Parts: sequence; structure tokens; C-alpha cells
Amino acid sequence: MQRFLPLLTSLLLLTGAARAAAPETASVAAPDTARLTLAEAEQRFTQNNLSLLAQQYNVSAAEAQIVQARLWDNPTISIEQNTYNPATRKHFDVTKSGESIVQVQQLFAIAGRRKAAAKVAQQNALVEQYTFQDLLRNLGYQLRTTFYDLYFKQRTVAVYDKEIASFRHTVSLYQGQYDKGNIALKEVIRLKAFLFQLENERQALLTDIASEQADFHVLLRDNSGIYYQPATSLVALRNLTLSNYNEQQLVDTALVARADLKARQAALEQQNQNLRLQRALAAPDLAVGYVYDRAGSYIPNYNAVTLGVAIPILNRNQGNIRAAQAQIQGSKAQAEQQQLVVQNDVHQAFQLAQQTDKLFQGSDRETGDFDRLITGIEQSYAKRNLTIVEFLDFYESYKNNLVQLNQLRANRVRAFEQLNFAVGRPLFKAE
Repeated sequence: MQRFLPLLTSLLLLTGAARAAAPETASVAAPDTARLTLAEAEQRFTQNNLSLLAQQYNVSAAEAQIVQARLWDNPTISIEQNTYNPATRKHFDVTKSGESIVQVQQLFAIAGRRKAAAKVAQQNALVEQYTFQDLLRNLGYQLRTTFYDLYFKQRTVAVYDKEIASFRHTVSLYQGQYDKGNIALKEVIRLKAFLFQLENERQALLTDIASEQADFHVLLRDNSGIYYQPATSLVALRNLTLSNYNEQQLVDTALVARADLKARQAALEQQNQNLRLQRALAAPDLAVGYVYDRAGSYIPNYNAVTLGVAIPILNRNQGNIRAAQAQIQGSKAQAEQQQLVVQNDVHQAFQLAQQTDKLFQGSDRETGDFDRLITGIEQSYAKRNLTIVEFLDFYESYKNNLVQLNQLRANRVRAFEQLNFAVGRPLFKAE
């Protein structure tokens, strides 16, 4: 038993030195892996995302309706020709002795109906534009949070890769000593069980990463199957701070910047314009026309101007006017509700960002001391100064420290991104 301790200690020292020299970064990129910055991802996203492209077509369609609303009604022309002239005994007599009537009529909208309809269409196009901006805000938030989640989960996988490789070496050494009869089987089994636990945890993490990789590919409209490795700066992320803004400033900014609130306000104005349109539709249109009658009037070649207007006695568009008034009240309530939602979103996001940042700033973010400690623990275990329970407990604590640190970093960045999302502007950026 005493003979194998110096050799085992030396081997574990080499293992600890290799761990200390390994940087806390993601694994080496595979041939089908692509490093991608957030700026590059956002550029691809805005150019390729199918949901954004579909909403852009909706905006274009709404803008086309503005053109349509401004168009004049088409003139109508009608021709009346006698089928048989008894005097000349000719069918469809188009000579001077035959009867032909030509009528031309143009409808003129009065009371500003076309102008009111154009304003309604303009407000509808504005609603679609704000809907597009809100979709961009939502999908952009999903893109950024997925980007940072992938970044920190890949760092955590690198922790597992390093620990599993080191622990496999440790298990191999102790398996060799068991085969020589120097240690008990239960000790090897405990070490192998802990190694199996590490491998299972790593696999669960890889499953989460695969799901987020799929989401990331959809956002970028990429079916290449490339494994994306987000690239960012931990220093820049660490320097994110709330010190430049207070909550009321962020609320005021959100009330101006949030596209979903703007869409509600534009919808309210659209209903106001619709009420004006419905009142304009209560006024009848004016029909102006011209008539030429070659032989059917009291004189040959009769020419006349016609004027026609509907008398608004029975239908004064009362129902549509009342409906428009009700829709205004509904849109007003929705706009007020959305304003309340915006204020609460900012409040909750600001509180969460404060709490997460406070926890992050108060934690010990350096891992160098812990790396040196775990190396000493391995040496103590090899010298039998620690039991296997104590050794595995220290090893578990070491792994949890690194994993939870990455999780805290990810939660903090997500909290800042949620605050950006609530405000409607990227005020807190790591670039």
C-alpha cells in the first residue's frame, strides 16, 4: 500500500497541473463549427428571418391601401342603340336616322370622403409598421438571449469536458491499483459512479444546447447544420451596469419607444379617423353626367348635363357611426391597458436586473484559488489524508462552483436583455 502512494501522488500532481493550465473557455471548435459575434448574428437575422419578411409584406400591402383610398371612382359610360328602325326597316340602324343614346357619368365624393378614407389607410399602415417593429423587438430579444445562453452553456460544457477528462484519468489510476490489490473495490465503484454522474450532467446540457441551436438556426433562417459557437467578451459583459439610469427614466423611455404601445395608440387614432370617414359617408355622393340623344328627344342631337344625388332620409349611416364611436372607446381602453403593461414590464425587469446584478457583484468570481485548492485535495486524497467521501464532496463543490458561476453570469445577462426588451431600446449593451 505504501509503495504505490508516491507514484499515485506524482501522477495526480501532473493531472492537477494540466487542469490549472487549461483555460476556462469552450472546447476546441469542430470542423463544422462557426464562431459568430452578436453583431453578425443580428445582421443575418434582420436579412433572413422569414417572420420579419412576412410582416414586411403586410406593411407593403397596407401602404398600397393608402394609394387605393385616394383613387377617384371610375367614370361609367353607357350606350343605347335601337335594335330595329321601322322607318328604315333596318336592324341596329346606326345611321343619322337611327336612334342612339350615349351617357357618361362621374361620381364625385363630397364631404371629404376620399381624404378621410386615405387617413384611415395611413393609420392602418402605421399600425402595421409598429407591429413589424414589435415583432423585431420580440424576435431580437429571443435571438440575443439564445446567443448568450448558448455562450455560457458552451462554457459550462468546457468545464465538464475538463473535469471528465481529469476524472477519467483518476479512475484509471485507481482501477490499476485495485487490479493490483492495493485498494478496495467500493472505492473504485464510488469514483466510477461520480464519473458517470458528470457524464450524465454533461449529456443533459448538450441536449439543451441542441435545442437552442435549432432555435438559433430558425432565427437566422439557416439549414446548414453548422454548430454555432457564440463569441463575446466576458469583460464587456461584466461591465454592464444600471448606474446610468433610474427606474423612472427607463419607464419614460419605454412609453416613447415601445412599438406595441405605439401600435395601440395608432389603432386608437385609426378609429378616430374611421369615425370621420363614417360621418363623411353619411353625406351622399354627387353624380355628374352627360347625355347625347341622337333622335329620341324633342330635338335631334339632344345634349344635356345630368346631376344626381341620393337624399339622406332613411340611411344616414347611423349604425356605422355608432359602431365607430364604440370602437374608439374600445381602442382607448386597450391603449391605456398597454401603457400600464409597459410600466409594469419595466418595473419588474428593473427589479430583476438589480437583484441579479447585486448577487453577481457580491459573489467571488475568481476561480484560480479554487483550482489550486482542488489540486491540493487530489494530493491529500492520494496520500490518504482524506476519505473518498470528503474527496468527492470537494470535487462536487468545485464543479458546482464553476457551473453555478456560468449560470449566474447567464442569468445576469438575460436580466439586462429583459430590461432592454421592456424598455424597447438596447440601452444596456456589451459591445
